[in-house]
Amino acid sequence: MAIPKNKKQLLVVDDTIITLEILQRNLETKGYQVFTAQNVSEALHILEVKKIDLVITDYKMPNVTGLDLLKHIRENYKNTEVMMMTGYASIEGAVHAIKAGAEEYLAKPFTDEELFTAVKKALGNSKLRQTWQKSALSEFTTNYGIIGESEAMQNVYNQIKKAASTSATVLITGESGTGKELVARAIHYSTRKASAPFVPVNCGGVPEGLLESELFGYVKGAFTGATETRAGFFLTADGGTIFLDEVSNTSISMQAKLLRVLQNKEVTMVGSSRPQIVNVRIIAATNKDLHKLVEKGMFREDLYYRLYVISIDLPPLRERGDDVIMLIHNFATKFAEEFGKAKPQFSKETLQVLRNYHWPGNVRELENVVQRLVAMMEGELIEAADLPSIMRFSAYGKATLHKTLVEVEADHIRNVLSAAQGNKTKAAEILGIDRKTLREKLRGFSRSISE
Repeated sequence: MAIPKNKKQLLVVDDTIITLEILQRNLETKGYQVFTAQNVSEALHILEVKKIDLVITDYKMPNVTGLDLLKHIRENYKNTEVMMMTGYASIEGAVHAIKAGAEEYLAKPFTDEELFTAVKKALGNSKLRQTWQKSALSEFTTNYGIIGESEAMQNVYNQIKKAASTSATVLITGESGTGKELVARAIHYSTRKASAPFVPVNCGGVPEGLLESELFGYVKGAFTGATETRAGFFLTADGGTIFLDEVSNTSISMQAKLLRVLQNKEVTMVGSSRPQIVNVRIIAATNKDLHKLVEKGMFREDLYYRLYVISIDLPPLRERGDDVIMLIHNFATKFAEEFGKAKPQFSKETLQVLRNYHWPGNVRELENVVQRLVAMMEGELIEAADLPSIMRFSAYGKATLHKTLVEVEADHIRNVLSAAQGNKTKAAEILGIDRKTLREKLRGFSRSISE
């Protein structure tokens, strides 16, 4: 009978038959494929013919011990994890087992819950290590220049492929820092117009008074300082793609002008009365819920539906699983080369912390953190203690329960600012606010301290 592809295979080794039967029955209820062996000799035979993900072995057995089996596995089966169990628990035994490479150490008797938790953790460590090894060997592939193999990202790749097969308007949504411009570029460069211009515009980064002239251009003498005629972004992108990032930040009047471009395929330069035809594909992006903005009267409904022809929603980094490990390796390699340093290694504990962190600033925050770690590292190994304090375990964690919401917000903003090495622009991007709001909050914190 064929074993399902994703079914983990476990080998339980113990010289007591009843123990083997109980563990096999309990573990099989959790969906594992379980093999059993009464001694190390039987275990070695099974290891030769089966791809075992985790060996759960007793510590003390006649002739050849579980510790010997552990050492054998560590030197011959790099992708097999080992969990030690014993009825003769001791500090010395635990130390020997962990030093030899055991992922977990269980003292008999243990509860079913303790067993299941230990098995899950050991298999999780195995997956973490294998993902890092895979990344180090560059076995993973990039899709459209985007790194990630998670199910969530596979769905994004399928949507990119569909979007690239048409000329329809695309709306990309997702939290700040998820890589919306990368997806926009992927769509453009996957079309037949890949050699045509791709023009990105950060609508939130251009002052409202200048946005119209930047987008549509202006003629000489249109306003004070217009000493020459200048084409705008739409004319520059003619024949290709214009990417309107943070489109939700545009004013209602600007939205009306964008709507006319979408409807009539023409733009009118500031100071001119003659419209010009443009053949431009529009890809827009936002980190806000446009539908809610429409309900509040802050975004035009007709423009919303014009943009919402094809929609691609990018998953936050916290929902992308082991993609975090792949991205860490990619960024670490990139910054090591940039800083002229040896490529760093990350301890297992460090990878676990980074893998489990919630990443409010998504991929952009991860890139900033890795850049800082590589820049500041002294040796070649990055430990958990090298991480920003906000990511590390703290015995003071419960103390935040006695803080006000304003105090918690202040702590978080300071930690993010520290992780961004004092760069307020990057910190604002990670926090999902603009630079002006960040400055105001920092001034507010300073006033509260002085008072």
